[in-house]
Amino acid sequence: MTINKETIPPADNYKGDPDYMQSLARGLQVITAFSDRRRPLRAAEIALKTGLARAVVQRCLYTLQALGYAEQEGAFWKLRPAILQLGHAYFSSTSIVSLAQPILDDLSDRVGETCALALLDGDEILYLARAQRQRVLTVSLGLGSRLPAHCTSIGRMLLSQLPPSKLDAYLELAPFKIMTQYTAHTREALLRELKQVQEKDYSLIKEELELGLTAIGVPVRSASGRVVAGMSISIKDWQDTEEQLIRRCLPELRSSARQLGLMLPA
Repeated sequence: MTINKETIPPADNYKGDPDYMQSLARGLQVITAFSDRRRPLRAAEIALKTGLARAVVQRCLYTLQALGYAEQEGAFWKLRPAILQLGHAYFSSTSIVSLAQPILDDLSDRVGETCALALLDGDEILYLARAQRQRVLTVSLGLGSRLPAHCTSIGRMLLSQLPPSKLDAYLELAPFKIMTQYTAHTREALLRELKQVQEKDYSLIKEELELGLTAIGVPVRSASGRVVAGMSISIKDWQDTEEQLIRRCLPELRSSARQLGLMLPA
């Protein structure tokens, strides 16, 4: 399953459309301006990022503040926890999340490792559900967290399933951030990896996202064979060979992914 992660189009794109609510679009643009920043923003920064007039941004922020979704600290603005209600509406209405959690919990109990479900969202993966046995990353991940697609097991698996035209578009624009000295960060290197993933129907990532972290990912396919998400097992400081990891984890992971897939609409 792929979500197109795009900035909300400028209101001028819909000029003359009586059904288009410009004020709502502007408010959503202001909210999404915070998505790739881990710090409060000035109104001027949001205006620059969104292309909106500063006066428009100020009115949007004032409205968000009045509704409890944002707050001001001096010259800076930040989102409040209430904004999570908007994301919760999506997650609670998506059957795959409620269906996946008990399956992930069971898988995590069987293998004794952290397991996750995610989908592709632009050049990142978006986590839908997780069963954590131990903290495997230095950053904390939760529902709705994102990681780069090119160096994660689920991300690479889902990239390998893209049609050629969409994969070309991704390769043309994606920022292949170098996370460790082992990260495949060039178009050529990634294409080689994706070819292997297609052949094996699983993705194994070793220390490309973070040192000491190994992860294996497989596709979740609906009954019709359509890839709807990816499922992974992540292991910190794996000491044995890759062959031993595959022998231990891959059959269990595929079994759980198949179990979830059969429960989903075709």
